[in-house]
Amino acid sequence: TALLPEHHWPRGFRCNGHLMLNSEKMSKSTGNFRTLRQAIEEFSSDATRFALADAGDGMDDANFVFETANAAILRLTKEIAWMEEVIAAESSLRAGPPSTYADHVFANEINIAVIETEKSYNAFMFRDALKLGFYDLQLARDEYRLSCGAAGMNRELLWRFMEVQTRLITPICPHYAEHVWRNILRKEGFAIKAGWPIAGTPDPTLRIANKYLQDSIVKFRKLLQKQESGSKKPKKGTAPPPSEQNKLTVGLVYVNENYYGWKEQCLRVLQSKFDSQARLFAPDEEINEALKNCSIGQETNFKQVQKLCMPFIKSKKDEARSVGPHALNLKLPFGEMSVLEENLELIKRQVGLEHAEVLSASDEAARAKAGVHASMLDKTPPSPGEPVAIFMSKLDLEARC
Repeated sequence: TALLPEHHWPRGFRCNGHLMLNSEKMSKSTGNFRTLRQAIEEFSSDATRFALADAGDGMDDANFVFETANAAILRLTKEIAWMEEVIAAESSLRAGPPSTYADHVFANEINIAVIETEKSYNAFMFRDALKLGFYDLQLARDEYRLSCGAAGMNRELLWRFMEVQTRLITPICPHYAEHVWRNILRKEGFAIKAGWPIAGTPDPTLRIANKYLQDSIVKFRKLLQKQESGSKKPKKGTAPPPSEQNKLTVGLVYVNENYYGWKEQCLRVLQSKFDSQARLFAPDEEINEALKNCSIGQETNFKQVQKLCMPFIKSKKDEARSVGPHALNLKLPFGEMSVLEENLELIKRQVGLEHAEVLSASDEAARAKAGVHASMLDKTPPSPGEPVAIFMSKLDLEARC
């Protein structure tokens, strides 16, 4: 502080000189020891920096894992190969501005990565920066690649992804970043002088909608497996139909976009106890008292209902703090049916269906399409965020249409 003016003084100090190697204390006597030069010669400087960034930001001793350093070499090498393949096949990519649902989701994830990674670097949380700016961004890219299907990926988005990812990883892997910047992306100057990428305003609702879509696809696959295992058991005294005719290739997805019953009452209580400006809720005691005074509090089995309410209330409170008061609406902050309908091709491809429909659970004509399986809608009725899928063969569907 004697050398620098006050506005240049450090804002905090954190020193931790104890580095573990593969979760064990560094020791020359046991051979569990590496100098910096040895690590660079064994793993390369960038892979060493990668593993050090991943070693930990908390108060525990940092843990340098050889497997992480070796995996970094493979990851970075594979990423270079992927970029070269994309650029070589650039003419086959979809041209024009981002237009599809998958495009918008991917662009949103890139914006989130830029903003959140910068926060982590500023806080000297290098493991978080690596997770947000590299691992999570690659997961978003892989999901985008699967989501696009026959339509193909957008050229403009892929170029933005490659440029943004390179800039985000530059503080940790500068040599890799400079190679990609100059030799693959053919950019002028240096990656370290390119500056931080500019991000648009993230859309938290779009992220929630995409999580809903991905979770629904996983749920549909499990439901199909369960229904297939049940349909393989023929009724006593009857021969099973031919396997192709009996194959479950049709999916009817039933959606109820509005909350009702105890969930509706919980949301109305939360709405009355939420400060939308500060994004703060009243104390839990006050919320519990309001629950007792509403219609569900008058029920004889209130304690059982309360056990159902608590996890639901907690998740809704977290969501409201994140995206705002519209999370407490009696329906989700996005149109479930529109999200599912826009991604029907993805659902069919991921679940393994030939035909799929998105239907309203409150429409009697739509419920009739399920035939004998309509009882499933009574046993496990769909609710906002929880669609129910019923699967059948083409013959079953044709018989009911």
